[in-house]
Amino acid sequence: MAASVAADLSQIIKAYDIRGVVPDQWDEPLAELLGAAFVKVTAADSIVVGHDMRPSSPGLSAAFARGAAGQGADVTLIGLCSTDQLYFASGELGLPGAMFTASHNPAQYNGIKMCRAGAAPVGQDSGLGEIRGLVEGWLADGAPAPVAAPGRVTERDTLTDYAAHLRSLVDVASIRPLKVVVDAGNGMGGHTVPTVFASLPIELVPMYFELDGTFPNHEANPLDPKNIVDLRARVRAEGADIGLAFDGDADRCFVVDERGEGISPSAITALVAARELEKHPGGTVIHNLITSWSVPEVVREHGGTPVRTRVGHSFIKEEMARTGAIFGGEHSAHYYFRDFWNADTGMLAALHVLAALGTQDGTLSALVAGYDRYRGSGEINSTVDDQTARTAAVRRVFADREDATVDELDGLTIATPDWWFNLRPSNTEPLLRLNVEARDELTVIAIRDEILDLVRGS
Repeated sequence: MAASVAADLSQIIKAYDIRGVVPDQWDEPLAELLGAAFVKVTAADSIVVGHDMRPSSPGLSAAFARGAAGQGADVTLIGLCSTDQLYFASGELGLPGAMFTASHNPAQYNGIKMCRAGAAPVGQDSGLGEIRGLVEGWLADGAPAPVAAPGRVTERDTLTDYAAHLRSLVDVASIRPLKVVVDAGNGMGGHTVPTVFASLPIELVPMYFELDGTFPNHEANPLDPKNIVDLRARVRAEGADIGLAFDGDADRCFVVDERGEGISPSAITALVAARELEKHPGGTVIHNLITSWSVPEVVREHGGTPVRTRVGHSFIKEEMARTGAIFGGEHSAHYYFRDFWNADTGMLAALHVLAALGTQDGTLSALVAGYDRYRGSGEINSTVDDQTARTAAVRRVFADREDATVDELDGLTIATPDWWFNLRPSNTEPLLRLNVEARDELTVIAIRDEILDLVRGS
């Protein structure tokens, strides 16, 4: 077994997952080696494997399964699934898992999200580095020796059980009838939404539910405003109560109100946190450092303890495990639940929003107003020649402002009583990412523009 791609694993194995162009950067023979290495590192005698709708996903996942079985592990193939459905299977079956998807990335990409049993994360310091080392050795010196007794490969459908589990975590029995537009972006939401929503008293208006990994309508990345333009228009045209948009692997969910206006993921984090604290009084809620001030405020108002962490799912999951947190949220619309093995599931967050909306008579915009208290810039990326020097220039200008506090938990964060910003470097690209929040829009614009002049200036 020899990979046909001269793989530069540093280009495809990122800090928390594997991702690259197929077949230019990786292919099925390399996937087979990765399957063998995954079994070695996790010491697993059984694993579960799923995949999304990208044209390359079935072949890559089958190759990974062959590699794992060749090292003696039994493999359960659950076929087409969302990433959070794979996490469900890992948690419910108690098995390490691998999900073949490139999430919101363009069609030519594919990747693997890996987890240990119970959906525990596999990151650079928790197994991914070891996997990389094994594969690099095999590429240099030859394939791993097959074991005397290869594992068995079987198939299993988990969609119905996944849907039932999600519905068991949110009381949706008494919600009023709602008209809901869902844009699946030709991604896995088109597979999971009909089953999860089947028993709910809603009129579902589907958009782009056909599974198509070439993404013929728009990129499956709702974080980019241009990709929810169709959803916003359809919500208004239908007179719908709410719109939902899922990314390619349907682990993230973005929400649009009845006016067609997008709702900040921070506001959704605050809303869901309040609901989870009703179930688990006094609980801890994790939020990353670029979520809105609204999130820790709402958590404290509902008797909870907010804990601030770095950006990135592995940091959120580590803090969830360390603190026993009941819930965690990120600005990118990843939502994590203790009741879902500390894993992220946009579908469960969507059910919470539907339940909150459907158990009162008002509009969604009125409901979320109390959770969306500040104005924000959104994330703004700038290509720079020297991340460190540009960040230092911003620090020199802003660190001595009146009442300013400075921290470097993740990049540079400077805050005053009236505004804050975070400027952090990308780990994989020559970018600086800026987020600004303030009590009013004019202050956001002023702080944003001053920083961008420093970051982008000659």
